[in-house]
Amino acid sequence: MGNRIKEERVKFVKVLVVGANGQIGKHLVKFIQEDEQLEAKAMIRKQEQANYFNELGAEVAVVDLESDIQDIAEAAKDVDAVVFTAGSGPHTGKDKTIMIDLDGAVKTIEAAKKANVKRFVMISSFATSREAIQQAPENFAPYVAAKHYADEWLRATDLDYTIIHPGALTNDSGKDQVQVAEQVDRGQVPREDVARVILETLKQDATIGKAYQVVEGNTSAKEAIDSL
Repeated sequence: MGNRIKEERVKFVKVLVVGANGQIGKHLVKFIQEDEQLEAKAMIRKQEQANYFNELGAEVAVVDLESDIQDIAEAAKDVDAVVFTAGSGPHTGKDKTIMIDLDGAVKTIEAAKKANVKRFVMISSFATSREAIQQAPENFAPYVAAKHYADEWLRATDLDYTIIHPGALTNDSGKDQVQVAEQVDRGQVPREDVARVILETLKQDATIGKAYQVVEGNTSAKEAIDSL
């Protein structure tokens, strides 16, 4: 009886990962599928990207982020949380930065509202203030501006949001050693460890309404998030 009661108290959360085929997204879906309390739904742009997620046992939704809000809302209608990890990438022009990093993010926020999903985690850029836009190199400023306005749009909603600002992303193997705070010194962080921070963020309601930066450090993702 005791075990049955304990099992009934487990909070099971289904998470829509938008941009799941990206490098952070792939790590995150894997971590979610390995977690006993979470389940992933991977939103991808092309059906041929599905094999990786099928092998993990994750549900797949094929939706182009440049399509209509309703299409994204359909993917979100049966989930408990949305994580926006999508990005246009460093080799695209300003047009894709606007369409994915800004409009895609805003449409996903609106789709979550339409689907009655309250929990929303945004993966942003390290610094997205007005000052950061002005100080950014010319070729990087459009991206920072897009992230700034997407973050502001999210803050203006009544969603249970968290905004994560990772440092310079690397493809190094994660060590689960991070520093997480509202403000930290600039630094690097493996994408795999950013995914670990997202995972712990989803599991902690205390992260709702907060924004924090993430770089390499000497604390596990769980300990770092627990201490916020």
